[in-house]
Amino acid sequence: MSTATPVAHWPREIETWLDGHGKGAWIAVMVLGFIVFWPIGLALLAYMIWGKQMFKRSCRSKPVHKGRSSGNMAFDAYKADTLKRLEDEQAAFESFLERLRSAKDKAEFDAFMDENRRRREDAEAQPERTDG
Repeated sequence: MSTATPVAHWPREIETWLDGHGKGAWIAVMVLGFIVFWPIGLALLAYMIWGKQMFKRSCRSKPVHKGRSSGNMAFDAYKADTLKRLEDEQAAFESFLERLRSAKDKAEFDAFMDENRRRREDAEAQPERTDG
């Protein structure tokens, strides 16, 4: 008896393999498809966009398994504390970045307003020229 996979199943196995390797693998295969024969690349692109709903169904980053127990209560408590600390640090860092962006935006806006005010004052300070 042969252990070879039936031909009808190899597209699904390729899809599963590509899903396991993420978006980069799909994009690389699509580019190779364009290089080898452009309709193959176009077909893969169409499948990636419409067939995979642009990776909503698969190829997602793997979620952290918070609820999965290792069987060791001390390790699970350590893991929960560490994940909570990392989530808090991530929230603090995102807040920090938002404050930086806001400060940068305000500084750029203030510089624009100062420059605009100086230009207006310079234009008003110059005497009117009359032809004659």
